[in-house]
Formats: sequence, C-alpha cells, structure tokens
Amino acid sequence: MSLGLAIAASAALLYLLRMPEETPTARGLQVASLLGDADASGLLLADPSYRPTFPFDHGPHPDFRSEWWYLTGNLDGPGGRRFGFQFTIFRFALGTATEDRASRWATRQVWMGHLAFTDVDRKRFFSTERIARGGEMGLAGATAEPFTAWIKDWRMASTDAPFLPIDLTARSEGFGLALTLMPGPGPVLQGENGFSRKGPGPGNASHYYSYPRLPASGEVTLAGEVLPVTGQAWLDREWGTSALGPLVRGWDWFALQLDDGGELMYYQLRRMDGSADPLSAGTLTRPHRRLEAAGVALTPRRYWTSPETGIRYPVSWDLAIPSENLRLEVEAVLDAQEMDLSVTYWEGAVRVAGFRRGVPVTGRGYLEMTGYDATPLNP
Repeated sequence: MSLGLAIAASAALLYLLRMPEETPTARGLQVASLLGDADASGLLLADPSYRPTFPFDHGPHPDFRSEWWYLTGNLDGPGGRRFGFQFTIFRFALGTATEDRASRWATRQVWMGHLAFTDVDRKRFFSTERIARGGEMGLAGATAEPFTAWIKDWRMASTDAPFLPIDLTARSEGFGLALTLMPGPGPVLQGENGFSRKGPGPGNASHYYSYPRLPASGEVTLAGEVLPVTGQAWLDREWGTSALGPLVRGWDWFALQLDDGGELMYYQLRRMDGSADPLSAGTLTRPHRRLEAAGVALTPRRYWTSPETGIRYPVSWDLAIPSENLRLEVEAVLDAQEMDLSVTYWEGAVRVAGFRRGVPVTGRGYLEMTGYDATPLNP
C-alpha cells in the first residue's frame, strides 16, 4: 500500500510553495487533507485490464500522477543487534505539460526521498527526507533499463539486468545504508493481476506489485560506527492517478515475513468512523491467497502517544485470518517510530508471533499507519 500518494502530494505542494529542497519546514500534513479527488485531466488512470510487464514497469510512469519505489527491511548486526530501515523514492507529476521556457530547471516532475532507521537494542529512531526537481539537471529520476532510481546521492540501481540484484546507497547526517538486495520471491501482483482498487471511483486505484523477501547484506553507519549487516527486505512498487475513496481517512499496512517461508501483505483502509472499508485487501503466500476485508480481523491491543505530535497510534495488533487458521500478534519493536516530516505517519519494524494451522510461527516485518490524529475519531 504505502504512503506514496500523500507523500507525493506534499512534495508537489512544497515545490509549488518554493520551499527549500531539503529538510522542508512544512510539517504535519494529514492524508485526509491531501487525497481528495483532484482534477486528473490529461493524466492516465489505472486500468483494470492492464497487467504489469517487466522490465518496463520497474521504470517511471510520468503520465500518471504519482508512483513510488518503497523498501523496508529488518537487519541483523554484530552481537545479535537488530535494525530496521525504510528507504523510499516518490515521484509526483505537477501537470500534463512543461511550461515552455528555456530554463534547464523546467520540469513537470517533483521527487521526494524518505530515509528512516531503527536501532532496536539502543531504542533509537532516525528519519529524514529530501526533495528535488526532475528534468534536465538530473537531480532526481528513474530509468527502467538498466533500473535506477535516485534523488541526489540517494540511489537504488540494478547491478545486473534486468532488475535484481540492486545496490542501495543512502546516507544522512549521523546514519546511512549501503546494501545489496539479492533476488527473491516475486514479483507478486497485488489485487487483480496488479490492479489494486482503493475506492469506488474510476481513479481510486493503482497498479501494485511486490517483491516480499529479498536477501539483504551490506553495512550500516551510525554516528561514525560502520557495522556489517544481513537480513531481509521488502520492495513495493505502485503507480497511479489515484485518490482514496471519499469515506477513507487513512490505512494500516502490514508487510510480514514469516519463518515458515510465507509472506503476508494486508492493508486496512479506515473510514472516517474508524471502521474498516470493504475494499481493504492483501495477499498471503505459500500457498498464494488473495485476502479480502471480510476474511481478515484486525484488533488493536496497545497504543502509544507521540510526545511530539500528540497522535495516538496502535502499536500492537491481533491479526486473524480464520480461513487459514492463522492468528498473529504484531508488535512494534520500538514504539517511537513516527515519521514527523512534511507528512506525519508511523512506519516501523515489528515482531510477529502466533500460530498457523496449529503450528507456532514467528516473523518480522513492517507496519505503516496513516490518518491518525489526536481527535476522538481514532478507533
């Protein structure tokens, strides 16, 4: 699922307001205020008859309003230390045509990057963002063959055609990543052959696929300390000219890697009254199953309130899929994993424990929560 539409919308707003390209000062924008059914004239809509094709769809889709390359993962370091990371590149179209002017800065695309890192044992969380223009200056962009997506010196790039392995490099003040992601299961086409509906209107949809378990190795840098790491990553690709349905306030997105070899992706779209939208959906692998809202039960178990924003998030969940005899407890490894950037949301590493068909199962993953605030509307 991912926060891509909200982030991309905020990037465009910041660009149009001529905010600085790094460390924007506008903060705390909410999904509900950014995802209305904006004018989509001249832009392409997600097409239910289209099936993603590769390697073409690894690259950019500039005739759609927004898209993202979304990586999360859990890593192990020396002495059993555990880390989590998020690295995302977003693209947003400002319009359907570039203004006719001579400047090399002329562009119809804005790009944003988000980078976050969780040091589980030492209970530290770091996050930052970047914004750059596309166009001739080459500060940000993406290509399909060979695959590359970058924003300034943050980069993910294929090292061998057509797609995987991928080298990922992203550094900020005080922390950074240099990882190689090896081939794994996927692509998994989400929804109906990669068409993922989010609302009742023709534009309330995206094209969506995932690589749910990519072996990762490399190093992380923390305050000048360089540590070797290995682990598993998850890659989501999504693009469209989409908005949430008019009744949706936000979502809860789970990307879980289980130790029995299966993976689970599920997004719960939350309505204004806190109830789950019937278009909530996901997938379960080994064997592959499409998940629908009626077959999944999500119950918050514990909440955490951010001291910075006052937003209350459910950081522990019960997740049940009765048809699969699957019951899981999903728990944040660190409560304070809030992304308080130009858009405020919670995204962080989680641990998983429970039972699948009567057999104990554990796992790791990532959880994203958007559209929460400090009002009584929270579920």
